[in-house]
Amino acid sequence: MKKSFLFLSLMVLAFTLQAGGQPDLVKLPESYKTDFKLYHSMNRVGKTQVVDLYANKQAIDSVGSGQALNDAIVIMEVYKAKMDAEGKPVTGADGLYEKGQFAAIAVMENQQWGAEYPQGERAGDWGFAIYSPDGSPKANNLDCASCHIPLKGQDYLFTFDALTSFK
Repeated sequence: MKKSFLFLSLMVLAFTLQAGGQPDLVKLPESYKTDFKLYHSMNRVGKTQVVDLYANKQAIDSVGSGQALNDAIVIMEVYKAKMDAEGKPVTGADGLYEKGQFAAIAVMENQQWGAEYPQGERAGDWGFAIYSPDGSPKANNLDCASCHIPLKGQDYLFTFDALTSFK
């Protein structure tokens, strides 16, 4: 019995560590496409990906205003770039890569987390999770927090300026 419990515990831990953040805590809002606002699209630096960024009302209303961002959620849809015959990304007139295959959905959620979400796995009060396009947790070994932690001065957001200027 002890061995079975230990094995099951290790399997759950392994899944959680490889699932891209904490999908058991940071959920994918099913209605983000209709309930959130698309506030920015951009090419990902150093990657052949283009992303669409959505934010909930709390994030839009409070970012840059000095209000707490509790309950703020930012969604990043990740698409692989279409490639030309030479293997280079196809760029549209707007400078963005043309969207190819839908690859992932990244979720950032800001709230007062308890002990269930260790501080070392977060960026401030921002928690993370990565999902497959079908909404299931996406297996990977990304450490989202480590890239966001240096951005404390812009509330840990790469797109802070785009979000604050969005209306």
